[in-house]
Amino acid sequence: VQLQASGGGLVQAGGSLRLSCSASRRTSSNNGMGWFRQAPGKEREFVAAIAWRGGDTLYADSVKGRFTISRDNAKNTLFLQMNSLKPEDTAVYYCAVARSSAATTSARGYQYWGQGTQVTVSS
Repeated sequence: VQLQASGGGLVQAGGSLRLSCSASRRTSSNNGMGWFRQAPGKEREFVAAIAWRGGDTLYADSVKGRFTISRDNAKNTLFLQMNSLKPEDTAVYYCAVARSSAATTSARGYQYWGQGTQVTVSS
C-alpha cells in the first residue's frame, strides 16, 4: 500500500489547512487510519485517528477542538481539517494505515506510512 499525503504549506497563526492522504488501494477501507506529526528535534507524536467505519475518532489533547479527522472510503482518502493553527503545530504530518479496524493512538498499531507533508505555522 502506498500513501500520498498532500495539503501542507505555510499559514499564519489562526489560519486553516486541510490535509489529504490518498491510499493506493482499497485496503484502507477495512482499517483504522491516523495522522501523526514530527517537529524538528522531537519524536513523532499522535495527532488523530479514525476507525474504518468512521464513527469512532480519537484526538491528541493538543489538537482537540481544532482538528477534525474524516475519511472517504469510496475514494480511499483520509482527511485532516486543521483550524486555529498555532506555531506549535509546525511539523511534518504523516498519514498511516492501522493494523486493525479500530482507531489507534500508538504508532506501533500502524503498518503503512505516507511520506509526510510539511505544515509551517508562522506567528
